[in-house]
Order: sequence, then C-alpha cells, then structure tokens
Amino acid sequence: MNSLKKIIGRVLILTLFCMMSGCQTVNAWERGNLAKPQMALEVDPLTSALSSHTFSSKEAASGGYGVGGGGCGCN
Repeated sequence: MNSLKKIIGRVLILTLFCMMSGCQTVNAWERGNLAKPQMALEVDPLTSALSSHTFSSKEAASGGYGVGGGGCGCN
C-alpha cells in the first residue's frame, strides 16, 4: 500500500511540475517568433468564418459559432 502512495505522490508532483511549465512568460524579443504566420491557429480566418457560417446555415441551427438565423442563411 505504501508503494502505491509513493507512486501516486510522484505522479502528482510530476503533473504539478508539468502544469507549472505552462505558466511561462514571454520576453519582448521572443514575441516576434509567436507573431509569425506559421504560429496561427487558423491559416485563413476569413475562410474559416465563411465555412462555419455555411455549415450553420446548412444545418438549420444556430449557436456554437456566434451566428444567428435559420436554415435560409439570413440573420
């Protein structure tokens, strides 16, 4: 039973250290690397917005993407 507690404790400590590594600050000279187009979540935001609008219009439902309206595509 003690060995199980030790393993769980070590896993929790490792998880805590991994979570703390996500709280790093970015220096001013490193922000240029994060602003590159390769770091964007979406390659073309306009195309993805149009695709999500088309999807919500075809599904005849609203919500989830911040657009309103019915299946006709009108707002």
